[in-house]
Amino acid sequence: MRSRWIVLLAALAVGAAACGGGGSHVAAKKKPAVTTTTPGPPIAPLTGLPDPSGQSLTRPALSIKIENTPEARPQTGLDAADVVYEEITEAGITRFVAVFNSTIPPMAGPVRSGRIMDPDLLAPLGGIFAYSGGINETVQAIAATPGVNVIVDTGSDPALIRDKTKAAPHNLYAVTNLLLARGGKPVPPAPLFQYLPAGQPFAGTGVSSFTVHFDDLYRPTFTYDAASNTWKRSIGFAPFTDTDGGGVQDAPTNVIVQFVGCCLNSPEGGNYQTVGNGDVDVFSAGREVQGHWARSTNTQPIQYTDVNGTPIKLTPGKTWVELYPSVFEGQAVQTTANPAATIAPTTTTTTRPKKKH
Repeated sequence: MRSRWIVLLAALAVGAAACGGGGSHVAAKKKPAVTTTTPGPPIAPLTGLPDPSGQSLTRPALSIKIENTPEARPQTGLDAADVVYEEITEAGITRFVAVFNSTIPPMAGPVRSGRIMDPDLLAPLGGIFAYSGGINETVQAIAATPGVNVIVDTGSDPALIRDKTKAAPHNLYAVTNLLLARGGKPVPPAPLFQYLPAGQPFAGTGVSSFTVHFDDLYRPTFTYDAASNTWKRSIGFAPFTDTDGGGVQDAPTNVIVQFVGCCLNSPEGGNYQTVGNGDVDVFSAGREVQGHWARSTNTQPIQYTDVNGTPIKLTPGKTWVELYPSVFEGQAVQTTANPAATIAPTTTTTTRPKKKH
């Protein structure tokens, strides 16, 4: 009997050694793999570009009404704007609403009066709007824009100064650091556009240049520059330049020609509708996509879609929006084709029929 117990204990000992790897060692359990990701730099809301400094997320949008008569050229600071809206004021004259956030120039101008359509452009941005006055209806409408801190020229405001070497009224300039200091809580703007992810090209019909048919003195031509992936802006044969950077030529990454209807309630020009819907031509990366724009309230960003209803995503960078009367849409844009640059979209897209007038 005793020998049977000895044999049984020996067998158990061998089994324990086999299972435990020698008794004093415990089998190592595999730990689950841990995946770590390094967050990228912040993204500037109005350009979709990386902003390593993060400054664009610590300050509001600064919008300034800038003149565009020949007497006002070359402008100051316009090339630094993240977004520029060009609108007709009256008699074919155009002006700009320049929106600054990721880059703030020291000065910007010449600053001129507002129009009744400006509140609809400002409402989704909030922040600060500087301009030089206007008729009573316009001044009241701008002052009532929700979330916008308005700074209007009073003749004594240190943030809006006169350059005495130039003739009035083309000599009022904005001192941007003083304007930003008056902006209240620095809430960054919400994005106005959707952007393509890195490495995805802007698909569309190849275009080497295009002209937006405003009146002769205000008629811009944008010529694609592959080296910078931008559209270089000219008026006639003259480059459209800025006093900053030694006369740098304005060259946005994207240009949107948005066809807008008439009319807001105002006795003066500059009363086009940017709430509603209409057609749009979008130019980016040497290509064009036709489509539609829409928004139901002025607090929403404008939505841009192709003719199939798919959102149009822009190349990250600066964007100019040319607001053109829809009544003249049929002759608004003249393009120079570049078939070699065409990239077909991943889904079949038809071309919007051009309106004829």
